[in-house]
Formats: sequence, structure tokens, C-alpha cells
Amino acid sequence: MRSTERRPFPHRRGLIIVTTLAIAYVASHFFRASNVTIGLDLMRDLSIGPEALGALTGAFFFGFAATQIPCGFLFDRFGPRRTVVGMLILATIGGIIFTLAPSWPILLSGRVLMGAGFGVMLIGSMVVISRWFAPDRFSTLTAMVMSIGLLGNLAATTPLAWASEAIGWRAVFGIAVVFTALATIAVWLMVRDAPPGHPFLVRTPELPRQMLQGLLEVLRNPRLRPILALNFCNYACTFTVQGLWGGPFLREVHGLSAIEAGNVLLVAVIAYQFGMLAFGPLDRLLDTRKWIAIGGSLVIICLLATLALVSRPPIWVPIAAILGIGFFSASSTMVMTHGRGTIPDRLIGRGIATVNTCVMFGVACMQTLSGIIIGAFEPLAGGARTETAYRALFGVLTLVLIAAVAIYSRSQDVRPSDEMRERGQQPDG
Repeated sequence: MRSTERRPFPHRRGLIIVTTLAIAYVASHFFRASNVTIGLDLMRDLSIGPEALGALTGAFFFGFAATQIPCGFLFDRFGPRRTVVGMLILATIGGIIFTLAPSWPILLSGRVLMGAGFGVMLIGSMVVISRWFAPDRFSTLTAMVMSIGLLGNLAATTPLAWASEAIGWRAVFGIAVVFTALATIAVWLMVRDAPPGHPFLVRTPELPRQMLQGLLEVLRNPRLRPILALNFCNYACTFTVQGLWGGPFLREVHGLSAIEAGNVLLVAVIAYQFGMLAFGPLDRLLDTRKWIAIGGSLVIICLLATLALVSRPPIWVPIAAILGIGFFSASSTMVMTHGRGTIPDRLIGRGIATVNTCVMFGVACMQTLSGIIIGAFEPLAGGARTETAYRALFGVLTLVLIAAVAIYSRSQDVRPSDEMRERGQQPDG
């Protein structure tokens, strides 16, 4: 079977499939990040406070996290193609509900459904990459998927601010729902579960009892546990800034307009994309994953601590910090890749689902907690949150990430060269 495990890079058919999934992933990033731009508009239009906004934003990730492990079973049983298409249909329904919602409870329901449906996108892409490409290409191609997906984040910054002022946020979301529906059709037409001759295509489907035993095997993996700690906190802390409170912070504390704050967030997403391209191949170049992840996380800790400790700095300081967080948050991809390296191929769907569950559940918890932290401080006369409220939030994020890095530092590294030797292959130079 070795000849089917190693394919020339780039494998044209595999690249087409992965690119199709990545384009569909754009919609997930747009919907998850949109509240950072229209959050104040939602609070005004629906007469809700920061606690409700935090819960609304976190609802996407609670729905996201809830479907990860069930979809892991579906990936291992039915394959990525049918699973992704079915869940994207659910996301499309959620998007329609969100777009037409007349009240906060219905808006919340639509966002939960969107999160649940889009929860398959990254896992599906990673499963496909694992089956179509060699293991030393996993982080590079995963970074490529996330970089393309981040176009949705780009669209959720200045373009969303402009479009919302021109035609309203509901009309913009209607366009995004149509895009999601078209992407669903493209996935059905283009994606295939594995290359010809791959063991997955001739497998004997597991019985439900065997599938549950496989999940328990993943959960009992001692090498995975410390990795999950950083998975839970890394993206959660950075996305709380990039995907929820960064825009309101720049507007309420530093006086930027919606468009100006959107511009900063736009550049931060571009920095994140450059970070993806920079961090993606580093594990092959440096032959480590653990220490790359630790290095990136330590830089983020320093930037969050700066936002927490410095009062009324020049405007370039918070802007530079947000841009830096954008670039170095790409190190979370290396944590995901590290976790993937501890999972055997036969459990790849359930394993990646478990890793991603931890990531998204962490985001959901942190988004909800962040609203509580901000809401605990008395607002100013005009309703704006104070600098003290935001600094308290950044301080909590700093401490959470320090604790996560301390736990993660006890993990065992999984080097690409070791993986390639286990498969009897030579790493590419």
C-alpha cells in the first residue's frame, strides 16, 4: 500500500479537492468573525448588552463544538464528501434563520445551527489531506486551507462595514447564504474521499461498538492530553480579540470609526494569512512542532500583556499588538498538527474531531466569558465600555494562555522526520 500513501506533490486531483473545501471554508470564517464588525450594530438593533453579544458570538462555537465528535464518526464511516455536504445544508438553513431573525432568541438559534453545520469544514479538509498527501505535507496544506478560508475573515472586516452601511447587514448575510449554498453544490461535485487504491475505499465499515471503542482510544491517548490544553486556549484567546472585542475596543477606547477599526482588523487578517504561510512549512524546516507552537504562543502572551498593562498608549501600540496577534495566532495550526501526529490513521476522523472539539469549545467558553467580564464593569454615560473593562479582559486572556503553555510544555514532540521514517519514506528537502 505504500505506493498509494505517497503521491507526487502537488497531486493535481488532491489539490483541486482541497481547494474546493477551502473555498467552502470561506463562508465559515465570514459568519464566525462577522460580529467583530457588526457587534455594536447588533447591540443597537436588538437592544442587547455585551453579555448577550458574547453569548451570541459564543453560540456559533458551542454549535461547532457539539458536532465535532459526531462528525468524526461520520467521517470514518461515510467519508468527508457526504458528511460535509449534509452539514453544509444545515449551515445554510442556519444562515437563512439568522438573516431573517426578528429577535435575539431566533438570531441565537440560527447562529447555533450555522456553527453546527460549519463544524465539519476544517476536519473534513484535514481528513482529505491525510488521505491524499504524505504526512510531511499535512501542516503546509492545512495552512493553505486556513489561509484561503481567511478570505471570509477579510470579507468580515472593512468590506462588511462598507456593505452594512450601504445595504444593511441582513442583505450582506443573504449574499453569504447564497455563497454557502453554491459551495455545497461544488463540494458534492468535486470532492472525493480518498485516492484510488486507498485502504479507506475498500474498508469494512466498523460496527457502532467498534467506533465507540476507537473514540475511547483517542480520549485515553496520554500523548494527546497536554496538547489539548493549548488547543483549548490558544485560538480561544486570540479569536476573542480578533473575532469579537478588537473592533469595539478600537472604537470605544481609542475613538476609531467603524471603517477605521475594520481596516485594522482587515490588516490583522492579512497578517494571519501571512502567518499561515510562514508557520505552515516550519515543522519540515525545523523538524519540530512543539517548540514552534510554544514560541508563537509566548509572543501572543507578550502582546496580550501589553494591552492589559499599558494605560492610554499611543494608538499605534494597540494597533501593532492586534496585528502581531493576527500573525502569531497562526501558530495554533502547529498545535493542531502536533495533535494529529499522535493519532493513528485508522482513527483519523475521530482523532481530528476530538482535537477540533477542544479548540472550538475553548472559543465558545472564552467568548461567553469575555462578555461577562466586559459586562461586569459599569459603562460610560453614552453606553461605551471603559478602558478598564477591556484591560481586565486582556489580563484574563494573558493568564489563561500562560497556564495553557505551561501544561503543553510537558507534551512529547512529534517530528515530521519521525513520521516519515515510520512510513518508510524519506522527508523531502
